[in-house]
Amino acid sequence: MSGDVMVPAGTLVGWPLWRRQLAGVLRLELRKTLLSSRSLMLYALAAMPVLLGGMHLLATPFMPEGMASNLGRHARIFTGMYSTFILRFVIFLTCLWMFMNLFRGELIDRSLHYYLLTPIRRWLLVTGKFLAAWVSASVMLSSSTVLALLLMVLPAGPRELADFFINGPGVGQVVAYVVTTVLACLGYGALFLAIGLLTKNPIIPGVIIWGWESINYFLPATLKKISVIHYLQALAPMPPQDGPFVILVEPVSPWIAVPGLLIVTAALLVLATWRAQRLEIVYGTD
Repeated sequence: MSGDVMVPAGTLVGWPLWRRQLAGVLRLELRKTLLSSRSLMLYALAAMPVLLGGMHLLATPFMPEGMASNLGRHARIFTGMYSTFILRFVIFLTCLWMFMNLFRGELIDRSLHYYLLTPIRRWLLVTGKFLAAWVSASVMLSSSTVLALLLMVLPAGPRELADFFINGPGVGQVVAYVVTTVLACLGYGALFLAIGLLTKNPIIPGVIIWGWESINYFLPATLKKISVIHYLQALAPMPPQDGPFVILVEPVSPWIAVPGLLIVTAALLVLATWRAQRLEIVYGTD
């Protein structure tokens, strides 16, 4: 008599079952992320760069003669806005809010146990939640970034825009901004997912990390490397202009920045999965 476990015919096992479960978590989490009441803050944050781009466009009639048609100047202004506002504020806060609430929000809503009572592996649950949040954040913030860039350069006029996007670096810059945004959502998302699972009050670590990322300009070269923003800036199409108090360091090669972010993301997801394996629901003390 064989010791193998008998599985009824037609029952999904292994990867086919995991793939179906992962797809189910993705569908459910995408609806939660994009259509729940918590998504209102995400849409508000994503709209901020577009509003700034629109304000820049509306200010065109009040610009000095020759400044409105200076496409290079508009592109440099957007570079500064992307580095100081979009990366450090909009993307950071969006990822903090979205990924920290993947498990913490359901603990607060007392709904996480519905997932944990289903026959799904914890690593599949973590993966599905993370992928849904990453896709949602990447699509929203990439679209916001591209639209803001287009609004910023529109005052230059159709001839300059056509030359910029057809014969110039325009398309390459758009791709670079999108790739940087997607990788920012990946790195910050994995970081905040792990923090949300490992700490009972993730706001304090979030504030500390935001402060650290914000002062990265002024840190010594060794400390600069202990941050996400340092590697993201290496992927931007144009480096931001340095101020008088900025400590200059050798820029990171994209061939190092991208694999480094991917490795750190994978390590954080492993850590988050390890914590999720030991997660117990005790609503009375949470």
